[in-house]
Amino acid sequence: MPGRSHVEFVQTLAIAFFLLVLAPFSCSQEGVTPASHPAPTGTAKNIILFIGDGMGFEQVKAAGMYEGGAAGTLSFEAFPYRGSTKPLNAEGGVTDSAASATAMATGNKVSNGVISMSIPGNGNPSVTVLELLKAEGKSTGLVTTTFVTHATAAAFGAHEPDRNNYVNIAGDYLRDARPNVLFGGAKYVTKPAAAAAGYTVVADRAGLQALDTETESMVSGQFGGDHMPYELDGLGGLPHLSEMTLAALHILDNDPDGFFLMVEGGRIDHACHANDIERTIRETIEFSRAVAKAVEWGRNRSDVLIIVTADHEAGGLQVLANNGMGIVPTVTWGTTGHTASEIPVYGWGAGAASISGSMETTDIFRILMQSSALPSVVFSFLSMRSPASFHPP
Repeated sequence: MPGRSHVEFVQTLAIAFFLLVLAPFSCSQEGVTPASHPAPTGTAKNIILFIGDGMGFEQVKAAGMYEGGAAGTLSFEAFPYRGSTKPLNAEGGVTDSAASATAMATGNKVSNGVISMSIPGNGNPSVTVLELLKAEGKSTGLVTTTFVTHATAAAFGAHEPDRNNYVNIAGDYLRDARPNVLFGGAKYVTKPAAAAAGYTVVADRAGLQALDTETESMVSGQFGGDHMPYELDGLGGLPHLSEMTLAALHILDNDPDGFFLMVEGGRIDHACHANDIERTIRETIEFSRAVAKAVEWGRNRSDVLIIVTADHEAGGLQVLANNGMGIVPTVTWGTTGHTASEIPVYGWGAGAASISGSMETTDIFRILMQSSALPSVVFSFLSMRSPASFHPP
């Protein structure tokens, strides 16, 4: 990670709070649907952001048809608030995961390939929502079905000019961001390195299930040797995304100050790039099950915000016909790359009412910030006498 002085960090912190305090995001409530779950109001102590990598509206539709026999049957489609975002990078072109996740993590658009750095990618680090909420005293977590240093997760816990700096990203995690939970494919974050950094390390589903989640505070799940397997292929003793999500929630919930958790269904994107509709569907369904676990966990709480979205659409998928429950729908693909199609956003809980209509990807950051309030960080920032008095997380 490039050197981050106190001055540089405070500058990026100031930019973030300008977006929060001086340029508040607002949007109309046009298009809001009735709540089918309770919709708490107020400040979100616990924030969960789900990102279905490559998951556009058509991927959601296809998975619903397969799982429930009709579109609209996935868990998050029952959320009371919904909208969409335009997945464009800083140049106005089709985004990659690094640029889109950076926009959500920092509120700043960047060029493709850049991980939470200012444009063109070799400037100052841009402070992330994970860092801001960690500075507030909250626990944090990153969960993905890709290897953990892949672009989407990296944008929340690392600062690199190139998304392919996987070894550096691993160092950013273990040395600087230090999320309390780090679950995903084991490539680049080695078990010895995680253990040396103070993490309890688990390597398979049995190890995850054996954890005493009421006492653990720093856990690294290093599952397999690369990306985690597709659901369709069998996980070979590794945990499902829904199981990793539930374990992360139980660990992070030990913190009385609350937490921030990012969960990525990363292999949806890989299946879409391959134009593999069955694997796309199965990955999206498991992603929906992970969301359902979070809703079940937070159903009776008023201090939880859950946002479900994507970073971009992949494959140019179009659903042509519903063939019934358990049968793959008839589809066509337009590309093996990403598209500029608008992508869905679904919200439930404290602060979710800000989700509506067509938004920018950066608005996800603003909604996260507004829902969390960050009172003590704001106070510390405003009361600083000099940059040196602030110690980055």
